[in-house]
Amino acid sequence: MDAQIDVNRGEFTWKISYFTEQDANHLYSEAFTVSGCQWRILVFPKGNGSHHLSLFLAVPDSATLPYGWTRDAKFSLAVIDQIRDVRSIRWEAQCHYTAREKDWGFLKFIPLTELHSRTGGYLVDDTLVIKAEVCVLTVTPPTNIQPARPTDKFDSYFTALEEFVKGAETHGVRVGPSSCCQDGVLTAEIPSLEEVEKAKQSLTECLSDLFKLNIKEKLSEALSTLSSARIGLSSEQKIAIETFQANFNDFTSDFLAFEQDDAEFELHKLQKDQRFSAMKQSQETHILYKQLMDDLIMEEEKLKRKTGEVKSRKDKLLSDWEILLVEAEEAKLGYEDEQKKVAEAEEKKRIAEERMSRSTTAWSNLKAQFCLSFKIRNRP
Repeated sequence: MDAQIDVNRGEFTWKISYFTEQDANHLYSEAFTVSGCQWRILVFPKGNGSHHLSLFLAVPDSATLPYGWTRDAKFSLAVIDQIRDVRSIRWEAQCHYTAREKDWGFLKFIPLTELHSRTGGYLVDDTLVIKAEVCVLTVTPPTNIQPARPTDKFDSYFTALEEFVKGAETHGVRVGPSSCCQDGVLTAEIPSLEEVEKAKQSLTECLSDLFKLNIKEKLSEALSTLSSARIGLSSEQKIAIETFQANFNDFTSDFLAFEQDDAEFELHKLQKDQRFSAMKQSQETHILYKQLMDDLIMEEEKLKRKTGEVKSRKDKLLSDWEILLVEAEEAKLGYEDEQKKVAEAEEKKRIAEERMSRSTTAWSNLKAQFCLSFKIRNRP
């Protein structure tokens, strides 16, 4: 595997070993980077709804990209003929990538029969070689300006979910509930003329709407009464009743099937509505979480500013402290120096005092002798 990356253009080669032994429905290559954007190749070894190899160029990190990101790219995908390169198959496209359309490519790239042909060179030693060439045209936001935030993947997903919810609310089909009852019990008693007339009236009402509540039960009772009647019915009516009753079981069977299918439909519709409510609740909770996150981010920014102010004051205090330390050290050294000088001066002073004392004594003696010689009375 090798990759060559340029500023806005790059290429990537993917070798898939043991290709025919792959059981996965689709495979992804490792991610590669072109112009600061990550890409990867998506392949469907057995086709994606067709008898062709399907190839796509996809964005692997869509969930972590900033909200509203887009990319325009011109790219080509090629299946390499490893025996005769001139027979390699290459397709080009220019596409607009978004969070909802994060993979583009070719559904019918090469027929699987041609791909697996022994005379071709597309599979050599059960290895398929795919080459992608990508030229990034525009990127929003620029990859070197706005990094992805931790919440961008949530924004991207729940924005798409919000669009899905709105679409479901606008285009969803609402079907009203329907109710069905169990089969009625057929009786074999001979009805009176009054019961026959009631049964005929009930039959008329039932036939006007076969799908009302308890209609099957009423219809079954009416048929049972009329089929057992000996009076109150013409021969044509008797034949019609017998014919209708003969087909009633088939109708009941069909109606039971309808009831089961209708019940299943109602169940799935109820579950769909519950899923929709959960989905909508998730979207509303997402909005709440987003507001809480925005509040926390604002609080975090305030704390950052406060921390910055505290750090500035701390740095100023440390700087003043450093100056104080230097001044204190200078004072200490000056003190020690002066202390030495004081000791030296004190010693000099002591010697001078001793000399002064000797000089004073000698001067007194000299003065006394001088006065004595000249008979000068020495003043006290």
